[in-house]
Amino acid sequence: MRCPFCGNVDTQVKDSRPAEDHVSIRRRRFCPACGGRFTTYERVQLRDLVVIKTNGRREDFDRDKLERSIRIALQKRPIEPDRIDQMISGIVRRLESMGETDIPSKQIGEIVMEALARIDTVAYVRFASVYKNFQAADDFDKFVSELRPGAMPDK
Repeated sequence: MRCPFCGNVDTQVKDSRPAEDHVSIRRRRFCPACGGRFTTYERVQLRDLVVIKTNGRREDFDRDKLERSIRIALQKRPIEPDRIDQMISGIVRRLESMGETDIPSKQIGEIVMEALARIDTVAYVRFASVYKNFQAADDFDKFVSELRPGAMPDK
C-alpha cells in the first residue's frame, strides 16, 4: 500500500481488526520511510461495476461517492452511523448481486431513494431534490404532497 504522505510503496501493517460495519477490515499502517501512520479499509468486492450516466458516459462505480451522497442527505438526522453503514453495504451488495456489471445511474438513484425512504423521510426528500434536480420550491411542494404519512413513497 502506497504511503499517502511520501509515496513509498513499502508500508507495514501494524494492526488489523474488523471495522464497525463488520463487512470490512480496518488496517493501521506505518511507513518506515517517513514515519507516517494511516488507516486503510479492505472490503470484499464481488465484481467491478460500471455506472452508465444519463448522458451515456461510463465511469467506474465508486462506493465512497455513494457514501458521501447518502451521508450528505442524512446530515444532522437522528440515524445511527452503524445503520447508515449497513444501509450502504446493503445497497452495494444489491448492486453487485444484480448480475450485471453495467448499471444505469438512474437505477442506482432509485435503489438509494428506496433505502432512504425506509429510514428517514427528510433524508429521502433531500436526496430526491438533488437526484430529481428540483429547480423551484414548487418542485418540493409537489414531491412532498405525494408523500403519505406511514406509506412508502411512489417512484
